[in-house]
Amino acid sequence: MHRTAGQHRLAPTLCAVEEGNRQMSHTTDEHEHDEQDGASSWLDDNRANWDDRVPVHVASDFYDLTALRAGRGRLTPIEESELSQLFPGGEDGTFDLSGLRVLHLQCHFGADTLRLAQAGAEVVGIDFSRPAIKEARKLAAELGLADRARFIVTDVYDLRHALPEPDSFDLVFTSWGTITWLPKLTEWASIIEWFLKPGALFYFADGHPVAGVFDGLENGFPRFAYPYGSTEPFVVDDPSDYADQEARIEHGRTWEWSHPVSALWKAITGAMLRLDHYEEHYQIPWQAYPSLQSQGDGMYGWPDDTKWLPLAHSLTAVKPMVGQTRPGSGREN
Repeated sequence: MHRTAGQHRLAPTLCAVEEGNRQMSHTTDEHEHDEQDGASSWLDDNRANWDDRVPVHVASDFYDLTALRAGRGRLTPIEESELSQLFPGGEDGTFDLSGLRVLHLQCHFGADTLRLAQAGAEVVGIDFSRPAIKEARKLAAELGLADRARFIVTDVYDLRHALPEPDSFDLVFTSWGTITWLPKLTEWASIIEWFLKPGALFYFADGHPVAGVFDGLENGFPRFAYPYGSTEPFVVDDPSDYADQEARIEHGRTWEWSHPVSALWKAITGAMLRLDHYEEHYQIPWQAYPSLQSQGDGMYGWPDDTKWLPLAHSLTAVKPMVGQTRPGSGREN
C-alpha cells in the first residue's frame, strides 16, 4: 500500500514523538508565497523529503508487499469495499477493472498502482519523486506487470504537459495523504476533469481534515494544533518517518495545507464534475494518534468504537456525458 503522507496532522504519523522534536511555523498565504519564491520552496522541500523516504519505505514492514508479490495485492478495507461496489466482478468479492484505463495520482513507489493493475486495469501512475518512480518501475517488472503499468515522473500541476492525453481515462484514483501536499485544489480538480472520459469516475479517499487539526496528547486524547480553516501552509521540520521509527530523514522540512471539506467539494463541482457519493469513516489505515486502537485489517479507530470525530472520508465524482447538464452550470456540455 502506498500512503503519500507526512509526519504531522492527519498523515501516517508517530504522534508519540515528543513535541520538542518538531518545529512548525505558519507562512504567507499561497499567493504571496508563489509571488515571492515561485513554486520552488514548497515543491523542492517536499520532493527532497519524499526522495529521502523512498528507500526507507521500500525496506519497511509498514509497506508489506507480500500479498502484492503473491498476486493478491489489497488496498485498505475502505477502498476495497467501495471499489468493489463500483466495479464488481472480481474474485472473492473484490473489484474488477478489466479493460479500463486508470490514472493514479501521487502514486509513491507504485504498490497501490500495481494492485489496480492486478485487478485488470491498464494503469498510469505519476509521482514527483524520481526515486519513487524508479522503484515503481522495478516493482512492476518484478511482478510481470510492466506491460500494463506505466510510471511517469511529474508533479500533479505539470501533468497535462507530461501526459497529453485528455478525455482518456475511465478512472482517476487518488488516496491517503495526497491533497495535503497541494496548495491549490481548484487547479487539481480541473486537471482530474481534463483526464477523465465523459461518463468516467474519480475516486478519492483520505484522512478527514476535521481530525487533521490535532497533534500530540492532552488527557489521553489528541490536542488542537492546526487550524481547520487555515489558508496558510504548515511548515514543519521533522526528520522522523512514520514507516520506520529508527529512520532519520536528511531533508526533514515539509509544507502541507489544510483543505476543509467545503473547499474539496467546491473544487470538484467547480471543475464541472458531479459529486455522486460522499462518506465519512471512523477508521483510518494507520495509527494517526496514540489513543487510536487497532481494529484489525490494518485499521485504527477511537477507543470503545466511540465515534468522536470522523478520521477519514471518501468520495466519487463523475464527469458528465456530452449533452448532460453539468452541476451548477445551468447549461449543457
